[in-house]
Amino acid sequence: MSRYIGLIGYPLKHSISPYFQQAAMDYYQLDIRYELWETNPAQLKDIMNDLRKPQNVGANVTVPYKEAVLPLLDEVDDLASSIGAVNTIVKKDDRLMGFNTDAYGFIKALDKEGHFDPEGKRVVILGAGGVARAVSFTLVQRKVASLAITDGIFERASALAENLVRYSKRASPNSRDLEPDVTAFQWQNLSLARTLDDCDLIVHCTTIGMKDSPQEGQSPLSLEVIPKNVLVYDVVYNPWLTPLLRLARKAGANILGGLPMLVYQGAASFKLWTGREAPVDIMFDKAKEILTGGKR
Repeated sequence: MSRYIGLIGYPLKHSISPYFQQAAMDYYQLDIRYELWETNPAQLKDIMNDLRKPQNVGANVTVPYKEAVLPLLDEVDDLASSIGAVNTIVKKDDRLMGFNTDAYGFIKALDKEGHFDPEGKRVVILGAGGVARAVSFTLVQRKVASLAITDGIFERASALAENLVRYSKRASPNSRDLEPDVTAFQWQNLSLARTLDDCDLIVHCTTIGMKDSPQEGQSPLSLEVIPKNVLVYDVVYNPWLTPLLRLARKAGANILGGLPMLVYQGAASFKLWTGREAPVDIMFDKAKEILTGGKR
C-alpha cells in the first residue's frame, strides 16, 4: 500500500516541493507519494485529523499555518516550541509530532551558499510570521549584534522581538554582552533610506513577490533604500530571481534566493520522515530544473 506525505498550506500553486521530495523518495525506491494538500482555514482541523490515518507518514506545513498547527499536535520538539512555529509533522503510531527544519535550512543556506557569518552583524528582518520566527531565533543563537524586525502588523513584530529578548536572556543569564539588541519598527519606515543604512544583512520573510500570490511582481523595498554591499536574502524561492533580488542586484548588493533554504529544510524533513540521509544533490537538481526550466 502506498503511503503519503502532504504539504499543508494555502495557496499552494507556487510550490515545487512535490517535485524534489518525490525525486528523493524515488531515489530510495520508497512507495511514498508527496502531494499538495491545499487547505483553507476552515479545513485545517479536518486535514490534521486525516493525517492520523494509517497510510500517512507526515506533512510539511507552510504559509499561513506554521503557528496555527501547534495546538493541533500531540507533541512539539524543544526547538519548534522555542521558535513557536512548526513546518514538519511526523506521525509516530497515531501521534503527531511537530518539528522546525526552517531554522536549519535558513542557516545552512546562509553559511554554504551566502558565505556569510552572522556573528556580530546587524540584521533587519522583514516579516514576523512562522519563517521569520525561525530565522530570527537562529540569528540570535548565532550571536548577531542587533536584530531589527518589522511587519505589516506592528504588534506581531513587537511580540516577536519581546520573545527573542526573553530567549536571549535565558540563554545568556550571566552576560548581558552576549545579548543582541533586538527591536521592532514600523513597516512604513522601510521607505526611509536611513532605516537600512547600517545593516549587514536583510532577510525578507513575507510572501511579497511570490509567484501566484496577491503581491506577485512586487518588492518590499524600493531600489533607493537598499544599501550597496549589504546581503539581501529573500526566502521566497519562486520566482528564482524575485523582484526584491532584481532591485538589490541593481543597487550593488549581494543576493541570496530562497531555493537553497527550501531544499535544505526539505532534506532535514526527509530524514525525519524516512530515517535516511536525504540525497541533497538530487533534490537540488530537480528543484532547479522545475523552477528554471533548465535555465539560470
